[in-house]
Amino acid sequence: MDQIKRKAYGKINLGLDVLRRRPDGYHDVKMIMQMVSVYDELIFEKVAGNEIKIVTNKSELPLDENNLIYKAAKLILERLNSDQGLIITLEKNIPIAAGMAGGSTDAAATLLGLNELLEGNISLDELLSMGVKIGADVPYCILQGTALSEGIGEVLTPLPAPPACALLIGKPDISVSTKYVYENLHVDALEKHPDIDGMRKAIEEQDLEGITSRMENVLETVTVLKYPIIGQIKQIMIGEGAINALMSGSGPTVFGVFASKEQAEKAKKALEQSKLCADVFTAEFVNSNE
Repeated sequence: MDQIKRKAYGKINLGLDVLRRRPDGYHDVKMIMQMVSVYDELIFEKVAGNEIKIVTNKSELPLDENNLIYKAAKLILERLNSDQGLIITLEKNIPIAAGMAGGSTDAAATLLGLNELLEGNISLDELLSMGVKIGADVPYCILQGTALSEGIGEVLTPLPAPPACALLIGKPDISVSTKYVYENLHVDALEKHPDIDGMRKAIEEQDLEGITSRMENVLETVTVLKYPIIGQIKQIMIGEGAINALMSGSGPTVFGVFASKEQAEKAKKALEQSKLCADVFTAEFVNSNE
């Protein structure tokens, strides 16, 4: 086998809590992570020589060791003591710097894809350990599906798939620095924390209303304040029939949960007409057993 293709799905946070700042500068989090049907496509190809070459449809992405795909490929090759040459072609569909783990899911797909292509036989546990060296969201993107995420994001508990629903995802034409958001989050001053345990129970009981009523993201206290457009997008989604809407990760992407695809498609038109978003998608939940 000289070539392999993989899909790299984006994620949203159905709930995101930050518990404390750690002495090492990271934050302890408690989140419900969910994969969605917006995805990048990667092709991994063996070639002569010992170079890692990345080709992509997005000119703004770095193609060197500053790219998480490159870092993941290098980790695999070092682990396998291999100098195999590679061309990795990335068709990027997940918005960049969007709070949807686009870079992390590409890195995860690279670890999984190259382990298969190069017949590495590296265990899932070891791949998860390798992933956290690249980024806190990478282990989840390897695991996929629905998961409770704790620690800095690397302590994962798989959860059942939530009930089916329709999603509307919108990203405004702004970039948000995750570093800025966390540096300006005052955990001790938070008046309320999301009910992550209650959401987990609602997922286990297949209670969509129980899930959506608990959708909350403490990072909104920073990001929405600096970028009011995020709140405006949420209001359009809710005004168009979303059961609830929330910012994903540190933003700026917003997602709305709808009872039907028809409602989500109608809301998509309204969101596009508002001109508030550079990228708008309808989507659905994706789980690893599908």
